[in-house]
Amino acid sequence: NIMDKAVGSKIADYLIKPVNPNQVLLSIKKNVHQQQLVTEQTTADYRSEFGRLASSLQMAETFADWCTLYRRLTGWEIELETSSDTSIREVLAYQKSEANQAFSKFVRRNYYHWINRRSAETPVMSHTLMRNRIFPVAEENEKTTLLLIDNFRYDQWRAISSLLRGYYDVAQDDFYCAILPTATQYARNAIFAGLMPLAIDKLMPQKWLNDNEDGGKNQYEEEFLRRLMAQNGKTWKCTFDKLVRPEQGRRLVDNIRKVYDADFSVIVYNFLDILSHARTETDIIRELTEDEAAFRSLTRSWFEHSDLYTILKLLSERGHTVVITSDHGTIRVDNPVKVTGDRETSANLRYKTGRNLAYNSREVYEVQRPEDIQLPSGNLSSSYIFAYNTDFLVYNNDANRHIRYYRNTFQHGGISMEEMIVPYIVLKPKQ
Repeated sequence: NIMDKAVGSKIADYLIKPVNPNQVLLSIKKNVHQQQLVTEQTTADYRSEFGRLASSLQMAETFADWCTLYRRLTGWEIELETSSDTSIREVLAYQKSEANQAFSKFVRRNYYHWINRRSAETPVMSHTLMRNRIFPVAEENEKTTLLLIDNFRYDQWRAISSLLRGYYDVAQDDFYCAILPTATQYARNAIFAGLMPLAIDKLMPQKWLNDNEDGGKNQYEEEFLRRLMAQNGKTWKCTFDKLVRPEQGRRLVDNIRKVYDADFSVIVYNFLDILSHARTETDIIRELTEDEAAFRSLTRSWFEHSDLYTILKLLSERGHTVVITSDHGTIRVDNPVKVTGDRETSANLRYKTGRNLAYNSREVYEVQRPEDIQLPSGNLSSSYIFAYNTDFLVYNNDANRHIRYYRNTFQHGGISMEEMIVPYIVLKPKQ
């Protein structure tokens, strides 16, 4: 009873009589020097792993190899985020940057073949995700909910996963590859249509808007999904909810019975995308998310107090299998790459499409014929360019002002592990 009270009162430690001097020393060390001891051990562990990571980087030849490497690098990023040794965090950041440079070359070599010549080594991609991964899960389980969180990265999944341990077991912790551009208009439409953007534009031209056209570019996702289900003979009772504003989340909690009743339910959650854009535009959000560790912390804090967390707890009680994924990730940019274009050129900082693009071809992944990678053309002479690693594309005119404004902001649309290697998580409710 005394021990229960003591532990319940959050004591720092306890000593057992007869007290041994070593026991006293160990308790003092644990409580006074814990941060230092953890930092020293974690630093030593990473140093011993550094060579193995470097070797894996040199040997990575498939998308699966890159997923494994990205998982390991992310794990170390999270392990070292509380370390007081800033130099070891800088070493890891450099190693991750090296990995992203090598990953960019890997994508440049293979992307055309992934899109046009599917083989055993072709990864599951945005336009094949539903058929290859999500429909089979829904087929095997009585109730399945797909939760697609816009702009959701693997490190953010790691940040919130412990909050779900009491409600779900992780049945699958995997990845898929987002198509280029890694932007909502392209990637999310491809997921729900089960088609590359060029095919959507050809088959349903009235439902596709190019970058230079005004209007909502993700208006038909539910229609795309129902069309894809019909083509694949899926007759499940289905619901589709897109949550953009906080009150929409509260409304879904109030109307959760419709999700209970569905065989297959889809919830698209836009909050993280809004948060990453707010970081660019709002000083206080910039301060709260000055680096990846802070962004993970804010993600966890948001999730813990969100309607989404409430929804997931309710679904676990009703035995729903939940698939958590995203349409693309995001990356913090810091290296400006100068380009020029006309008024019709797209505004995104990680990719550009337009007629009169001028750039250094060694600094970007250029696609002169968009149809080569199954992308539509805004004009007959349109091309695409994609930024690598932590680069961001700025126009020559007024470049310095744009560099100051956008440097150290989270952006998406280009080629990096964070944007293209997307988490795919299957959760089974605890019995």
